[in-house]
Amino acid sequence: MAESAEYKSGLKKEKVLKALLEDPILSDVPKNPTLEDVETLIGLELGSAMRISVLKLDATSFHVILMNTATVKDLKLAIKNKINYMEQSSMGHRHISWRSVWANYCLSFDNNKLLNDDDTLQNFGVRNNSQVHFVPYVMTKESRRHSKRRKHRFFHGLSKLF
Repeated sequence: MAESAEYKSGLKKEKVLKALLEDPILSDVPKNPTLEDVETLIGLELGSAMRISVLKLDATSFHVILMNTATVKDLKLAIKNKINYMEQSSMGHRHISWRSVWANYCLSFDNNKLLNDDDTLQNFGVRNNSQVHFVPYVMTKESRRHSKRRKHRFFHGLSKLF
């Protein structure tokens, strides 16, 4: 009997949650929200989070919500999650090479490129309702990490010594 009561209670919770998520006021809540999603949305209402508009190269945009203490890395992760969610819901799973995206494009706010993943967004002046956008970016030799090609050349040179 206890199991059937738990089952009925679980069904009731699912129905209530489904009804809540269909409410237009909660339209920005994802269909299968995680605890982190809910906490961030609550933070937005309390003023401890910010909604950022991301302008893509095709002039379309979408919103992500991050805590006020978020870093550039947090923003990149939120963008990745949002785009993957949008792609999956519209046309099924499509693989996007994020390594390639971040190697060829970067985010920009107020003519400042957001290049250092550890910088907080507030250091650049990003606030609630700010808009960041993708811009083409080519790494300079100074900022580029060791590539496989350089490692290959290094080891290739060693083999000539022996």
